[in-house]
Amino acid sequence: MKADLLITGISQLVTAEGPGPKHGRTMGELKIIERAAMGISGGRLLWTGKEHEWAGEAVRRIDVGNCAVVPGLIDPHTHAVWAGDRLADFEARTSGATYESILTAGGGIRSTIRATTKASREELVALAKSRIDALVRSGATVIEVKSGYGFTAAGEIAMLEAIEELAGLTPARIVPTLLIHIPPSDPTDRPAYVSLMRDELIPEVARRKLATAVDVFVEKEAWNAEEAEVMLRAAQENGLRTKLHSEQFHRIGGLELGLRVGALSVDHLEACGPEQYAALAGTATIATILPGVSLHLGIPAAPGRRLIDAGAAVAVGTDLNPGSSPLFSISVALALAVRLNGLTAQEALVAGTVNAASALGLVESGRIEAGLQADFLVLPGSDWRELVYVLGTNAVREVWVKGERIVA
Repeated sequence: MKADLLITGISQLVTAEGPGPKHGRTMGELKIIERAAMGISGGRLLWTGKEHEWAGEAVRRIDVGNCAVVPGLIDPHTHAVWAGDRLADFEARTSGATYESILTAGGGIRSTIRATTKASREELVALAKSRIDALVRSGATVIEVKSGYGFTAAGEIAMLEAIEELAGLTPARIVPTLLIHIPPSDPTDRPAYVSLMRDELIPEVARRKLATAVDVFVEKEAWNAEEAEVMLRAAQENGLRTKLHSEQFHRIGGLELGLRVGALSVDHLEACGPEQYAALAGTATIATILPGVSLHLGIPAAPGRRLIDAGAAVAVGTDLNPGSSPLFSISVALALAVRLNGLTAQEALVAGTVNAASALGLVESGRIEAGLQADFLVLPGSDWRELVYVLGTNAVREVWVKGERIVA
């Protein structure tokens, strides 16, 4: 066995062992190898094990100095492309206004739509690049990026084109999603808008391969479950996968719709109830929780502990966006999931790696395993649990993608 590179001096090599039978892991199942090494060849993992068991040759060797190594983190839910800011909304909320009342009054998502549609593609890409860079520094090697601030068919296409350009500017893998975010302000315009999404936008996005999935926001101030189902079925008919924003503030059938259509994930779930925990258990749909929203908006946290105890597979994302979660660190999102959502450290790492990968339909990402792409993190210390323990400083020392160190 001959490796291009042998990584030695690993105090703990920590990884989930692979997706469960339904594509996600319901428990914090980790494999920990102490005093470990990894062989890398052609950007892929050739071998992992205890350092003294390596019997091959290596062109180069790097000793990481008795530090822990974990898989590259995966952020399964971001809105990283936007223009403008939501500082006025922030001030209004700190004065007592609710997220929903701000949206109804024309602020919130609608104000971001106005700013984003006025910006050029160059401006959008430049703004998003700095956000993606921050996520990468925090340990993200795969990042989902949604559209959703374009509103019109042309605006959404322009956002997806910006995401496509952005993907060529970062070593991280960008996974694009078409988000159908909010309906027209005039209720009488809703049927025509749904038809436009179903008959024109979704087929065009699929034809041009601008997205891998379609996401719909199901909420009282957004889409109802019946409207969302029309658009999600159209996505499936055009070969795209499905995701939902659901149960953020109210229960109006979004989670049940997600299960009915076999969605990759249902995201938010702050308003999720006990009967829904059981409904998710044992399905292939991942429950993606977003603790940055709870912290920023001051709303109850998604019941991560109860979901896991019921048998659901839970993922964690930043929900990076200007209005409800200006969180630029996936490692901090995992740390918050431990504190706000009741996950153990082990469950948080699973939620940020193999389960987050499953929420994007990526069954070969989020693990350190021979044959897979060599995406991993070197942490500053010898105990991997510091990744979800520290706050206020970067919990990641080095980020590696395809066997190349991209952050040091």
